[in-house]
Amino acid sequence: MGPDLNTRTLPYAPTDSADIIYPESDGKPMAETDLHIDEIIRMRHILKAYFAEKPNVYVSGNIMMYYKEGFPKESVSPDILVTFGIGKKRRRTYKVWEEGKPPDFVMEFSSKGTYRDDLNKKVDLYAKIGVSEYFLYDAERRYLPSYLMGFRLVDGEYIEIPQSSDGGFFAETLNLTIHLQDETFGVYNPDTEEWLQSAEERAETAEAEVVRLQEEIKRLQVTPELSK
Repeated sequence: MGPDLNTRTLPYAPTDSADIIYPESDGKPMAETDLHIDEIIRMRHILKAYFAEKPNVYVSGNIMMYYKEGFPKESVSPDILVTFGIGKKRRRTYKVWEEGKPPDFVMEFSSKGTYRDDLNKKVDLYAKIGVSEYFLYDAERRYLPSYLMGFRLVDGEYIEIPQSSDGGFFAETLNLTIHLQDETFGVYNPDTEEWLQSAEERAETAEAEVVRLQEEIKRLQVTPELSK
């Protein structure tokens, strides 16, 4: 007698614990414009390069973050997040209760479609879930009252970070200062007194320096008297 086909185990859709699905995407684009995408990627690469040798620092962005277990609708997708003490492993989603803590630093790149939420809803949300510092950057210089803003959590509420004498906004969690520059932003390390770069930017800088030195050598070879 052959097998009873009606008793076979049927395939099923993968689920998370307790049959609750936490989607890995909200179906929205990473950002509204190419400018925003470029700036988000640049910041992520700068921070990844800066924390590359620190194994317990997780840098990510545009990842679904769930902050209330059992409620998959309670989610947000920060443009940039940095968390200390949880390791660098790749994650499909960020569940606050599994990681044991919320991000220490979040940065949103505000646009026409997001700046109202960034200034209101997310200020309340990130404070509520315990994000120590929350920064906003207006890449188009059109929407925020100040094109670069920072908030620090004090006694459960955000206070605005004042602009320092050098024009930057100090991110205490990162020990870095974020500045507005001509058409972009810069990240400054006050300990080393250096502007941070992504790995790609460092490679471009090194390549430019090699070209400069080669040209200098050629110049000295053509006019040897100048080298004396």
